[in-house]
Amino acid sequence: MDSDPPGPDDLAALADADWGTALRAAPRHLFVPDRAWTAKHALIDRAADPGTWSKAVGRDLPVVTQIDDGATELTDQSPWMTTNHTSSCSAPSMVFDFLRLLDPCPGDRVLEIGTGTGWTAALLSARLGAGRVTTLEVDEAVAKQAAANLERAGFAPKVVVGDGSDGWAQGAPYDRVHATCGVREVPYAWVEQTRPGGVIVLPWMHGVLGGGHKAVLTVTDGVAVGRFRGDCAYMMLRGQREPQRPIDEEARTAHPSIDPRRIASADRGLSLWLAGALPGVGVSSGNQRLDRSFRMVAWDQLGDSHARLDYWPEDRRGEVTLRGPRDLWNEVEAAYARWAGAGAPEADRFGLIVGAGGQRVWVDRPEFVVEGV
Repeated sequence: MDSDPPGPDDLAALADADWGTALRAAPRHLFVPDRAWTAKHALIDRAADPGTWSKAVGRDLPVVTQIDDGATELTDQSPWMTTNHTSSCSAPSMVFDFLRLLDPCPGDRVLEIGTGTGWTAALLSARLGAGRVTTLEVDEAVAKQAAANLERAGFAPKVVVGDGSDGWAQGAPYDRVHATCGVREVPYAWVEQTRPGGVIVLPWMHGVLGGGHKAVLTVTDGVAVGRFRGDCAYMMLRGQREPQRPIDEEARTAHPSIDPRRIASADRGLSLWLAGALPGVGVSSGNQRLDRSFRMVAWDQLGDSHARLDYWPEDRRGEVTLRGPRDLWNEVEAAYARWAGAGAPEADRFGLIVGAGGQRVWVDRPEFVVEGV
């Protein structure tokens, strides 16, 4: 049954000529478990309904393979959007987008952060040779299953159980580092372990105005610098998940100066400007509520401040509820004003620089960093 085709949809068109040979050597269906979730099919069970399973695996959809770090069984009872997804086989289009950005050359040595099902490690092994691929997975059970998937498919990259934040210094230096999980702060260990001229590709998940951005960074002189190349959304590196804790500070109120709909609907460049100006601050995109109000939320991802804005467009009236020492909504408005005053730069003008002292967002050129408010 393992040799069955993955379904009617042709994933080869997503892989194109660059990665088509690797896809034929490492088909996706060899790396998806018999029971999993997809956004459109909910639970797929190969034993109970092999046709649905095969069609789902053959489509350009992410497949969730673990929830709650393995503490909860995958069933058809838990809603897709509110369950804690902790491991997956990413949508093929996103996998191949990142692999094209990685652009490994023959002979390159690659460190992958986040083994997951092992599919991306297999594609890299098919392209470069398994001996040139090291894949790092924090979850021992996930790593064990990925190693079994890889062996069944005929590949044997080095599978390491460890914290992706630390990289894998024993195998350094690498020509390419490929993160398959989202990061808010790029670990400097990845820069240190990349050969000069090497490339780091990652989903930069800063938590501002929905989703994240594909980042392609080149390492030179102890820093990594590069641009953003489109949107993405990935599960976070486990060491960078936000702690879930209530804020018990007494609430105080304020009033917005700017119509929040302008912030919510702005170009994606604003999300990058806010991430640079307000590092560590998350901002939710707005949504219409039953009482016809428009709500946005800002929060200190690792601190103790929170701001909730409710805005009634028909009355042109808004109220901000603040908790904690910072007036986060005022900070968001100030950063928005600076972005607008700078000509509202679009997302393709932004980049990231990562050094031993941390990371900074820049516009147009690395020396033009986005300043804090």
